[in-house]
Amino acid sequence: MISTRAARADDEAALAKLDERTWTPAVSPAPAPPPGTPFFDDGTRPGDVLVAEHDGAVAGYVRLGAGFGIPAHRHVVVIDGLAVDPDRRRLGIARQLVEAAVAEARRRGARKVTLRVLGPNTGARRVYERCGFVVEGVLRGEFRIDGEDVDDVLMARFLA
Repeated sequence: MISTRAARADDEAALAKLDERTWTPAVSPAPAPPPGTPFFDDGTRPGDVLVAEHDGAVAGYVRLGAGFGIPAHRHVVVIDGLAVDPDRRRLGIARQLVEAAVAEARRRGARKVTLRVLGPNTGARRVYERCGFVVEGVLRGEFRIDGEDVDDVLMARFLA
């Protein structure tokens, strides 16, 4: 059984380990988090994260952000990260997390949810599309990863 909930401070170790296990240059242009890097910090609080549990264990998370910190952008919630335990993929966890993020954005009064995903990350792009996200733009060659130009795909879902 898969359930989603708000993250708690005691999820710290499981979420940090999940970040270590899921980071690859195919999913993030940022450097890999060094072992022992805390998951929660000034930029990520437990209230910014939804956790998926599968059979009682943390199986994934979605991180929400505010985007631009200005009043004109308050109606937008940003999906700042999505990760699923590699041993628990293809169970619908990612889709459930994205839908939970959309529901939380609605609860917060958002009218739009946005995200960025690397062009070659077709698995994540399919999940987002199945959850109603559409491509709003592509920043061609925005990143140089392992000697290759990689597109940054901007996606969004409007909340009616």
